[in-house]
Amino acid sequence: MKAVFADTSYWIALLNPKDNHHSKALALSKTLGKRSIVTSELVLTELLNAFARFGPSVRKAACGLVDEIHANVEVVPITSAGFAKAVELYRSRIDKKWSLTDCASFQIMESMSISEALSTDADFSQAGFQALLAQRIG
Repeated sequence: MKAVFADTSYWIALLNPKDNHHSKALALSKTLGKRSIVTSELVLTELLNAFARFGPSVRKAACGLVDEIHANVEVVPITSAGFAKAVELYRSRIDKKWSLTDCASFQIMESMSISEALSTDADFSQAGFQALLAQRIG
């Protein structure tokens, strides 16, 4: 079964009904079928950071989503070696606006032969992957 990588923008769009990509993320989720989803600890860190300032109820919802992700999604841990590889990619592409989390995500996707990302982030397309939330649905 072909896996897909879930970026921070996807998780944020799913959790936040006011996000511009919320409806698109929900619709795309329904088309995944039994495809496996992969994400990373760094992505989950970004997710929790994104909701940190919105008060207790939103923080609780974000924690609940992280719990659900851990129960249903392959979460790749950040190892020292993985961190070093991400930093090296970051260093080698200083001409780009790629975040360290993006670089780690690209490394994970490459190592797992994943070509599609549940993401609105154009950086994924720039790195040679398909950013599925950046495409039109239907």
